Amino acid sequence: MAMAMAVGGGAEVEEGVTRVLVVDDSPVDRRVAQLLLSSGSCAGSFHVIAVDSAKKAMEFLGLKDGKAIDMVLTDYCMPEMTGYDLLKAVKALNPRKPIPVIVMSSEDEPQRISRCLSAGAEDFIVKPLQSKDVQRLRNCSAARSSNRASPPCECDAAAKRKPLVLPPSAAASPSLPRRASFAGGVAMVLHSSRVELSQHLPLLLKLVVLAYAVVCVGELLHRWSSRGGCSLALWCA
Repeated sequence: MAMAMAVGGGAEVEEGVTRVLVVDDSPVDRRVAQLLLSSGSCAGSFHVIAVDSAKKAMEFLGLKDGKAIDMVLTDYCMPEMTGYDLLKAVKALNPRKPIPVIVMSSEDEPQRISRCLSAGAEDFIVKPLQSKDVQRLRNCSAARSSNRASPPCECDAAAKRKPLVLPPSAAASPSLPRRASFAGGVAMVLHSSRVELSQHLPLLLKLVVLAYAVVCVGELLHRWSSRGGCSLALWCA
């Protein structure tokens, strides 16, 4: 069975690189996570493997016995098997040394957040994933690496002690719509790909100028044909 993987799922990973399994049924949100964790200041710090369902994530973890993954970053709302179900399943794989799980959702429902944290989630992030959220992922990874036999990740306790910091758009609305999440994801993709876009900017400008020139020539031809028709009618008369 083929899995939607990205960024070299089977490649060797250097020591010290955090291996993150991203689980999300949204192609946009998966792309946002991949770009954010693989570019800029994060380049070389994370190795991202992406799948589009919780079942495929469990298949991957089962094949690797959880040893090839340092962290699971999963969406909450997914068909068939939800992120909450995946959270419980991942924690049950190795209760003594559980893999850190961070849950993402486009809705900041307090009951949902409390439910996930109570089930063992290290953190809960409101989508779309942003640059400021990367440090929260690093905190969880560092806590697990420093002491694998210690209690749950420090960011778990911090998340329970401190109120969840939400983006202004999420704070203004009790429930962030899916459309807003999608728009935010597209914006993040465009922002993360600004280097690639800048390379094609001169070509885009040339195309815009060419299109404008075509419109101007068309307008001139239209006016010329109109005036030419009137002159020809007068001459024949």
